[in-house]
Order: sequence, then structure tokens, then C-alpha cells
Amino acid sequence: MSLVTWLTYVLPHRALSSAARALAYSDNLRLKAWLIDTVTRRFGVDLSEAAQSDPSTYPTFNSFFTRALKPGARVADADPDALLMPADGRISQCGQVEGDRIFQAKGQSFTTGELLGDDESAKVFEGGTFATVYLSPKDYHRVHMPWAGRLRETVHVPGRLFSVGPAAVANVPRLFARNERLVCHFDTDFGPMAVVMVGALMVSGVETVWSGEEIPAYGRAITVKDYRGESIELDRFEEMARFNYGSTVVVLLPPGVATLAPGLAAETAVRLGQRLATRVR
Repeated sequence: MSLVTWLTYVLPHRALSSAARALAYSDNLRLKAWLIDTVTRRFGVDLSEAAQSDPSTYPTFNSFFTRALKPGARVADADPDALLMPADGRISQCGQVEGDRIFQAKGQSFTTGELLGDDESAKVFEGGTFATVYLSPKDYHRVHMPWAGRLRETVHVPGRLFSVGPAAVANVPRLFARNERLVCHFDTDFGPMAVVMVGALMVSGVETVWSGEEIPAYGRAITVKDYRGESIELDRFEEMARFNYGSTVVVLLPPGVATLAPGLAAETAVRLGQRLATRVR
């Protein structure tokens, strides 16, 4: 186990993330400029794609990190049967849910019920398809809809805030089912679809387009919000949420509704809007 991974077991996760949040939202000009410059240089951020390419125009580091892209910087796969990649990043893992278990890394897995925080709602995804996408600090940090759907409910599941980098994924058992996360359940024309926004160490928060900031406040108990009466409908490729720092999004589909795009595998670099899977009609 790496030193960084070991430290994530002993460090005060929420205190560190709260401190990172304070830095990210600071309007101190020198601090903001230093943070943006450091991240841009260290991780190779491509600001030419941003709607605002001048880093000095961002009032805070967080506004830079959640920056919008220029129109046309990402396009949806033209095939109407293509389910779309929800974010820029790299595939952590993808494939078939084996019974109720989702593969994390060599020797590591977790159950659909553990991830979703509810065994009953997880049953429909047993034997289905999953894709786990890791967003690094250089990536566009808004998450978009893989397929059109109506929001049914969200489940805020409290937990730890381990790093979600490759070393932690390989060594921390059930990592994505232990970190604090927001589970978004949608009803689609093929049935249920879950999109899970997983928090991570030094993540300042998760926001959705329908209710704003969800994490923090960090939770101590599972919180369910029922949206069935509110008719919140989002189109394929429409923005649904954003991370205020790098993390991971997991997409869950029921069995028999789609086949993963050829060539997708662990460590594959992906871009928002490319084909994640193909709908089985």
C-alpha cells in the first residue's frame, strides 16, 4: 500500500475537505491565481476548450474548476441508440454486474446494494451493466445524462472521503461503497438508470442542476429525496450535476437494455458524449 493510500486511512477526511472547500471558494486574488496556475501546469489543463480561456476571469478557484466548455467542445454520439459517456476522464472499470457484485479492482468488489445504500432498489441492476469513470483534476467536471430520464429520487449516503486515485482503488476495499455519495435514480424508456456521484478526499462538494449543493453538508444518516411529483426531466447529453473537485461517477443499467461500446476497458481515456453503450431494442 502506498504512503498516500495509508494516510487516507488516518487523516481527518472531512476536516481536510472542509479546509479545501474554504480555499476553493476564497476570493483572495493571489491565492486564487496560485491555485489555478498550479493545477493548470501540474495536470495539463487545456484552457483553450473553456468558455472562458483567461484564468484571471474566474472569481474563485472553484469557478475555474467547474468551468463551462465552449459550445461544440463536446458533442453527443449521433446514433440515437447510443448511451453517452457522462463525463471526461478514464474508465476505472466497466462490464457486467456479476450477480449483485460490481468489480472495483483486482481482488476488490462491492455490491449494488452497498453502492446505492438500499438493497431493494439495487435488485433491478443485478446482472446488469456498469461503468465507473474517474475524473482527474485536469478534466471537465460537469456530469451529463447518458440517456434521457425523469428524476425519481436522490439518496445521499454518508461515508468516508478516501482518495479515488488508482492506488486507492486498488487497495481500499469497497472504496466506492464507502465514500460519501449522491445516488440519482432516473426512470427512462428502458426502465431504471442510476447515476452515482462519488465524493473523494479534498472534494469540496457535489451539486445538481435541480437542487444545488448536496455535499456538503456532510451527512450522518442516509437522506432520501422523492422527486416523483416534480416532473424533473433531463434530456440525453444534458448537464445533471458537477463535482467541485476530481472524483468518480458510476452508471448502472439493468440487464438486457444495452451493450458496452467495443474497446472500453480499465484505463481507457474517455470524453463526454462519446458512446458508452448501445441500446438493445
